[in-house]
Amino acid sequence: MSLPDEASIERLALRVLDQSLPKEKWTHASHFALALWLLRYRQDLAAPDQIRRVIIRYNEATGTANTDSAGYHHTITLASMRGAADQLRRLPPGGTLADALAALMASRLGRSDWLLDYWRRGTLFSAAARRDWVDPDLQPLPF
Repeated sequence: MSLPDEASIERLALRVLDQSLPKEKWTHASHFALALWLLRYRQDLAAPDQIRRVIIRYNEATGTANTDSAGYHHTITLASMRGAADQLRRLPPGGTLADALAALMASRLGRSDWLLDYWRRGTLFSAAARRDWVDPDLQPLPF
């Protein structure tokens, strides 16, 4: 898998914000790319209620229903934002978003099932966890 460079990350983030990113480009890596960009350049949109609005609007624009079983997932989003923020904090001086994304994707967080290290499947995919933050029930997040 080829990861985007700095300019590509910005273009991706702006296309999510203006809801023009094609649905098939909304991948696991794209989610983290958006998180990193928002945390660095648009912290106002990285707050829990704001990121919820951003992703729900994007989903609606791409025909994805936001229900108790599909679409936006608040616990996954906030856990991923925490992981992205942790990666940004660990970047060496001069580190880029592309560096942070590459490190994230090379880590356990690069696997779409990483959250199952912290939550039972039933807990993570519950309607309650989709709607609001639900604390991990296997072990605390490391960040």
